[in-house]
Amino acid sequence: MTSVSSVLSNAELRRYGRHLVLPEIGREGQERLRAARVLIVGLGGLGSPASLYLAAAGVGSLGLVEFDEVDETNLQRQVLYGDPDLGRPKLEAALERLGEVNPHVRLEPHAGRLGLDNARRLVAAYDLVLDGSDNFPTRYLVNDACVLEGRPDVWGAVFRFDGQASVFAAPGGPCYRCLFPEPPPPGAVPSCAEAGVFGSLPGIVGSIQATEAIKWITGAGEPLVGRLLVFDALAMSFREVRVPKSPDCPVCSGHPTQTGLVAYDESCAPGAEEDFDLAPRELARRLKEGEALELLDVRLAYERDLAVLPGGLWIPLQELADRTGELPRDRTLAVYCHTGGRSAVAVEFLRRRGFPRAVNLAGGIDAWSRKIDPSVPRY
Repeated sequence: MTSVSSVLSNAELRRYGRHLVLPEIGREGQERLRAARVLIVGLGGLGSPASLYLAAAGVGSLGLVEFDEVDETNLQRQVLYGDPDLGRPKLEAALERLGEVNPHVRLEPHAGRLGLDNARRLVAAYDLVLDGSDNFPTRYLVNDACVLEGRPDVWGAVFRFDGQASVFAAPGGPCYRCLFPEPPPPGAVPSCAEAGVFGSLPGIVGSIQATEAIKWITGAGEPLVGRLLVFDALAMSFREVRVPKSPDCPVCSGHPTQTGLVAYDESCAPGAEEDFDLAPRELARRLKEGEALELLDVRLAYERDLAVLPGGLWIPLQELADRTGELPRDRTLAVYCHTGGRSAVAVEFLRRRGFPRAVNLAGGIDAWSRKIDPSVPRY
């Protein structure tokens, strides 16, 4: 681990003056921030505000893990980016913006995904990890790596109008798997792309994560260890849930059954054993050639008001089990949703129920709009 001097320059003393006059932080706390190394996993809705505030606060070294590019649908909540960044790698745009926020912070880019091959190495190189990921495989991977490497995991999550935050894997405290021992079944929890997310919500939760990271580094206040903070934006209410350390936790108990990392992508992904995806271009070709296939939309009614593919059937996923009698068995059934998650679950169900020609439109109607027909609105 590369060490950074904690000595503050005159320019830094002026910049952090509002911290220095706080007795709970003061010069000693600011010097701890300057010497600290924080790894941020994901620079999306949560990572955007968290990275901005940690850079502004003067954390000496920020490690940034990101693989994606800036998309127009990101701009509603991912405040690191703007219109000029569309199509750019998020990491590239983030380095530029965070460098403008505070030139005294050392930015360490890690392009690509956090995976089995690099998780422990990256986590071990930092003092603390801030998890800004938006999927279960990465959340479990971050947690396990933090437990194994003895690093706190400052965690947050958002869904529609609800947010949660906690500090996991701290000494003596619970880890993420004490609260959620195993990933949810495939398709049980829709993504933000499918369910939506209130634009300012990630800003609130990401700021809470940044606050917890700063408190942890400086020793100020009481960290969210053993406590889950739950926020309801519609009611504008916070409540706290106690999270005890589980004596049977598979990774952080006194008798762990897992002593290494696990590839959660395999256990969390719908259709992990078989692939029934149909690429948008292949579907377009088959439709153009006049193949007798049926489109099936499994989205909700409000989504069809936003965008729809012409023709086909509409049966919301939650009604599918009771309405399979409406579906043809003598042709290919191309199932679609917003981004492909729910339709993958529907295809697995249909194939078990005697529809061997059911296929999933990979990427959903969103991919169709991006790759085939831009006139179909994106949402």
